[in-house]
Amino acid sequence: MARYIYDSETGGILLQYFDGITSNEPRPVYATELNILGVDEYWDYENQDDIPYMWAEANHYYYKGIKIFDTKGGNLYEKPKIEIIYQKTEKEKLTENPVLPFHTKLDKIKIKEMCEKNKEELNILEQLTCKKIYNEYCKYKDKLDCFHVAFSGGKDSIVLLELVKKALPKSSFIVLFGDTQMEFPDTYKIIDIVEEGCKKEGIEFYRAKSHLKPEESWRLFGPPSRALRWCCSVHKSAPQTLKLREILGKKDYIGMDFVGVRAFESSTRATYEEENFGKKQKGQYSFNAILNWTSADVWLYIYSNNLPINEAYKKGNSRAGCLFCPMGGGKGDFFQYYSYSKEMNPLISIVKDLYINDTDSQEKINSYVFSGGWNARKNGRDLTISKNNYKEEKIGQDLIITIKNPRSDWREWIKILSNYNLNYDIVSNDNTLKIIINENSLDKNLVKYSNNSKDLSLKRVFKQVFKKASSCVGCKVCEANCRYGHISFNDGLKINGCIQCYECQDLVNGCLLYNSLIIPTGDKRKLSINSFANHAPKPEWIKDFVQNYKNNVDFWSNNTLGPQQIPRFKKFVKSCGFLDNSNKPTKLLNLLSNKRYNSIDIWGIAYANFAYNTQSRWYIENMEIDTIYTRDKISDMLVEEGLSRDDSTSVINAFKRFCDIPFGVYLKFGNVKLSNKTIKTLSRTKTSLDNNNKLVLLYSLYKYAEECGDYYQFSLSTLMDMTIKSKGISPVKIFGFSRDEMEVMLSGLSSKYTDFIDYTPTHGLEKITLMDYHTSQDVLDLF
Repeated sequence: MARYIYDSETGGILLQYFDGITSNEPRPVYATELNILGVDEYWDYENQDDIPYMWAEANHYYYKGIKIFDTKGGNLYEKPKIEIIYQKTEKEKLTENPVLPFHTKLDKIKIKEMCEKNKEELNILEQLTCKKIYNEYCKYKDKLDCFHVAFSGGKDSIVLLELVKKALPKSSFIVLFGDTQMEFPDTYKIIDIVEEGCKKEGIEFYRAKSHLKPEESWRLFGPPSRALRWCCSVHKSAPQTLKLREILGKKDYIGMDFVGVRAFESSTRATYEEENFGKKQKGQYSFNAILNWTSADVWLYIYSNNLPINEAYKKGNSRAGCLFCPMGGGKGDFFQYYSYSKEMNPLISIVKDLYINDTDSQEKINSYVFSGGWNARKNGRDLTISKNNYKEEKIGQDLIITIKNPRSDWREWIKILSNYNLNYDIVSNDNTLKIIINENSLDKNLVKYSNNSKDLSLKRVFKQVFKKASSCVGCKVCEANCRYGHISFNDGLKINGCIQCYECQDLVNGCLLYNSLIIPTGDKRKLSINSFANHAPKPEWIKDFVQNYKNNVDFWSNNTLGPQQIPRFKKFVKSCGFLDNSNKPTKLLNLLSNKRYNSIDIWGIAYANFAYNTQSRWYIENMEIDTIYTRDKISDMLVEEGLSRDDSTSVINAFKRFCDIPFGVYLKFGNVKLSNKTIKTLSRTKTSLDNNNKLVLLYSLYKYAEECGDYYQFSLSTLMDMTIKSKGISPVKIFGFSRDEMEVMLSGLSSKYTDFIDYTPTHGLEKITLMDYHTSQDVLDLF
């Protein structure tokens, strides 16, 4: 695993592949970022952006290897606060002396010397990567129609392009910039520079963009969100595919794109393979040439090779992607808005215009924007443009679909089912379509993909045909997905020569716009998230419950709880594993009564169980650790799940209760901040569990395996990936363990409890095997 250390001599970083810090994605910090944060109030430095002064890892800022301050909070309109790091005494008490004396003049990083110290490691890294690129080219050069570098203007694609240029003949590949039309202004400057350089070197450089302007697409689809990222397909993937078809003059081309994705960027990308087919673009190969590079490698390579730097990074932006991206938020939004407010304001205005606000309060609308409520939506419920113009109902054996004001011609879309002899009736009048078909004729058939192992039910595809008819605005994603070029929107929708590959159906609900604007119907409002209503447990209830058990007193007949509180509290102690399904005391309750009440181990076990309660699970899966959420944002997120505002208030208030009971007091799992007894912010925090509590990890691993259907073998990367959805909940999600902590604890467990667990820390594998003849309950016997 790639590692590095900070070098106090140069102020830079040194690659240390065996004995350094596991990569925390360090990035250089320039004067402009320091000015924006207000660092000039504390330390002195030249106001220049040619050379950086320090490094940042997320919210932590390091000068010559010493952490001198953190940033906390921040949103679209509010600057993050600086928290100075002060010296400590031997007894770990804070002093009034900062670790870096105020008004110290900051030295610039010695770039030349830093690069010289890393020269050997970088040369090896470059040679290995260039060899991979060249071998990949040789493997496919006689089989594919083209090779291209997917260029974004960010630091990773700058490095990737340089490596490809060194590895391959200049005429063997092209460079393609996918212009979302929402890029940082500084990105367009770097694109111009790189394009001019490519032309001088004889490398073909192209730009691809959607026919839709962002201001159009956002008003058509609704603003993109974390769950509804239609923007990537509409504004990036589809335009690039269509541009390559135009360049090559071939509809069914097969190419390979070299992509600058890195595993250290996110837990999702950590699971990527170097080579894949069809995962980034349908029918195309991708090669992630710098997958195992860290940001330390990338920045050192840029400085060592004097490559151009996107000025966005110097303004505090850790990434150079789209403006006002739904995947952003917090401090990142602030830095973007500070430098690019003119370009962001039109998109922000659209979010405000399209949001249905119950109170019509401008303050509420502004909060919806800056707190990130806009990017939490999962459907069209809160958008003014959402209309359910598609309706399904069943009468007898008939499926009846009604569409009001269809946006595209169903007679074109139905061609994809021309190989099925379907008997249906169509009634059309007053801009309304009514489709009637015997549902039994659809039930037993499967639609087979021609280039995919997946298949769809005929009923689903039939419905999707009409969902497309109801909503299609010609975004061209379906045209790009059809590798054979049988779908065209150039002169209105036309489907000719369809071979029933059904790739155009490989979209959720068959249509991006339909899926983005759908309004949930029926009474499926997930009220179980609000498990405890206004009766979440209190500390005194839990203490009395345990004390009564120790004294052999029946708590349920001797308590001060009201009639509404008793069933909720019983649900709580069951969820924690203190009572079984027959309401009988468990081994865990016996352990708690025999140990100290404040045992972190026992409460860790209880919390591992409680994680599977629907309300607790919602907190865990929707609130990222060490992220501060405003009350309004959490409320908006819960409403998106189908809860009423009143129910969302109960869930928010319950979170404070959970912070007051042993989960919060002993495990330190969360925080709330109040203003006049009203909750203003909530956050989940990393728990106080560490290597001394590794049996809690072992228990939660068995619990995870059992919930996953007795699946006892998995990788550490799987546990670290916060995006994976499964019945089991990773201990990393529950407790906030870092990869380093997991490695240490797993190694310790594997060496001490060989009868329970085996951990194989092979690079790139890190396999965890639990012995399937044990259960989570057996782990309790180890205490």
